[in-house]
Formats: sequence, structure tokens, C-alpha cells
Amino acid sequence: MYIARQPIFNKQRNIYGYELLFRSTKQSKGYDGTSSKASTASVLSGLFEWGMDNIAGDSKAFVNFDSEMLKSSSLELIRPERLVVEILETVKIDEAVSARVIELKEKGYKIALDDYQIMNHSAKVEKDVDIIKYDILATPLNEIESQVKAHLKQHKILLAEKVETEKEFLLAKKLGFHLFQGYFFQKPQMIAGMAIKKTPKIIYQMLLVEMKKDEASFTKLAEIISNDINIAYRIMRIDHITSKKERLKTVRTAIVRMGLNELEHWVYLLMIQDFSSNKPLELLRLSLIRSKFGELLAKNSSFIDRQHEISLMCLFSILDALLDTDMETALENVSISDDIKDALIGKKGNLASFIKMIQAYEKADWPQVDKLSRELNMLTNYMATSYLESIWWADQTVRNF
Repeated sequence: MYIARQPIFNKQRNIYGYELLFRSTKQSKGYDGTSSKASTASVLSGLFEWGMDNIAGDSKAFVNFDSEMLKSSSLELIRPERLVVEILETVKIDEAVSARVIELKEKGYKIALDDYQIMNHSAKVEKDVDIIKYDILATPLNEIESQVKAHLKQHKILLAEKVETEKEFLLAKKLGFHLFQGYFFQKPQMIAGMAIKKTPKIIYQMLLVEMKKDEASFTKLAEIISNDINIAYRIMRIDHITSKKERLKTVRTAIVRMGLNELEHWVYLLMIQDFSSNKPLELLRLSLIRSKFGELLAKNSSFIDRQHEISLMCLFSILDALLDTDMETALENVSISDDIKDALIGKKGNLASFIKMIQAYEKADWPQVDKLSRELNMLTNYMATSYLESIWWADQTVRNF
């Protein structure tokens, strides 16, 4: 999944904001999503995970919303001073939508109407919106002068989109438009992307059940998240919870810092966008086996106090293969401790011995297993049962994929 952005300029041709657009691949030339709901969820989760400043700088982000996503509380993951809620022209304006528009305005969000036309049913809420967008290809400037004057009297901000020539820009400016967007200024540019892998429904179901409890357990939530490499990886990359100097050591630390309400909204977004690509089950099964095996090995070693970190490290040990990239790139924005990164990227340090030991065990390289177990002050007589337990645990999880 990729996010493209197209700049929106003011009369002085300075940046006012960016419209953020979903693209399924880096080569996409235009919108190629399967649904407006999933596309908006992808853009919102991208903003949340990568960080607003990394995608839109200090400008506003314009994001398209259909009726269902407009009503979703997930959009409130993004601060109101940074997000312009753009209502698609296909949205049927009913009482629920009208009430939601008023609610969002009271919370500080700016609301824009996309592709405004005088006969469009969206005119029913125009008194409550801040920005009105005109597609000047569909509604030529010489045909909308009276509408523009009426909206200017209502103190609306007017945006001309699909401005393709300087002549159109100057005419729109003369008519009173405040903002401008189109190929005359710049075509949409790809600015962010990540490989999205699918998470099994059972993981989401378990998360939602736990989050809805009167006293949800962060420890239980962390255990559930740690069963899926996709969610565990993405939560360790979220910009605003990983921007502090302290490196995250466990999934539990990440979700505590994130907060239950924010976690629930984020999980909802992932559920919407998640079922769009095939997951290599054997790779995921391997990551789960390694995660559980690493945890069990650590419990019986001098690293017992770091068993959860080692479990996370082993879970991430196949990220390069899963994301079709090198390990350094995969971990570039993941907020984990430096010694875990050293182990995964450079195969250095004591923690790297756990990965080497697991790999040796997978290959039945017993001399190497004995050598590494001595380095880690680890007993070997329980390894076989621990490995079988790890396989059984991973198989139980994979059956729900």
C-alpha cells in the first residue's frame, strides 16, 4: 500500500495542505483501490503509523471519507488541527451524516465538500462545511460564477481542483477562489509505502473481546498481538509512541504508551484494510515457532528477565523474507532496543546467539546447539519438549488463519 499526495496551494502559490490519495502499488497512475472505505482506512493508518509530519509536514491533510468512514471514530486518531475531512460526492446526506458533520466541527475538524454541484444532495450540509471544492472540468468556471458569489457571501473557503493551465488558475483566482489543486501545479507524488500483510480474523476477534472488557488487560492484549508478526511489527513503528528517547523493549510497553482507546481505533483501521493480500503461511508459522521457542529458551537461561524481548526478536527474525527487503530496511523505523537490532541485522551480541541456536536446532546441527547453549548457560535436556510445544502452539494459531 502506498500514499500519494497532491499539494493544495493558496493564491500566493504557497502550500496550504495536501490531498492524500491511496495507491495499491508504487507504479499506480491513479486510484486503484477496491473500496473507498478500505482506501480511507489505509490512508488514516498510514498517517497514524508514519506520522503526520513525515507525510504532510506542517500542512493540513485532506482525506476522502465515504459515509461509513465518516461516522467511524477512527478518524479521531488524527488531531483536528491537522485533518480536513473531505466528504465524497457519493455520500448520501441523511440525518446521521448531518449530525456527524456538526459533531466533528465541534471537535475542531474542518469539513470539505468534494466535487460540489448545485443539484448535488450534498448541498444540504453546505451551511455546516468550511471548504467547498469545485471540479472545474465537470463544472467550468464560466458556468458557476453565481454559485461562487453566493458561497463567498457565506464566508466559505473555495477550492478549485483539476486546474490544468495558468489561464484557469488566474480565472479561478479572479472569481474569488482561495485554494487551487491540479496538474498545473503538480501531479500526485508517492511519498510513503509499506508492504501490508494480512492478519487472521481470530487475532482481531480476540483483541476486540479483550478491549471491550470492563478491565482490559494490557498483558493479555500484548500476548495476543505477539501472536501475529504483522500487528507486532506495525505497532513498534508507530511514530508518536516511538519518538521518545527510550527504546521500546516489549509490545506491552508500546500499547501501554499508546493507550486503550487509541489502540482500539487503530485495530479497527487495520481490520478494514487488512484482507487484501496473500500471506505466506509457512513463513508466519516459522516466525511463531521461533517466537515461542525463543521465549521458552530464555526462561531456562541467564536471560530469563528478557524472555519477552527475546520472543519479540525471534518473531521478527524472518521480517526480511516476509517484507521482501533486507533486515536493515525492515527495521529502519522499528523502535526496538539496539542490541536486538544488532542481533537481527549484524548477527552480533549475546542475543544473536538465541537466533543462531534456533537456526541450528532447525537444521539439527547438534554440535552448534551444544556450543551455543554453553555460551548462554542453558540446559539442553528440555529443548526437545520446548520445541514440540512451540510447534503445537504455532499450529494452533495458524489453523485460525
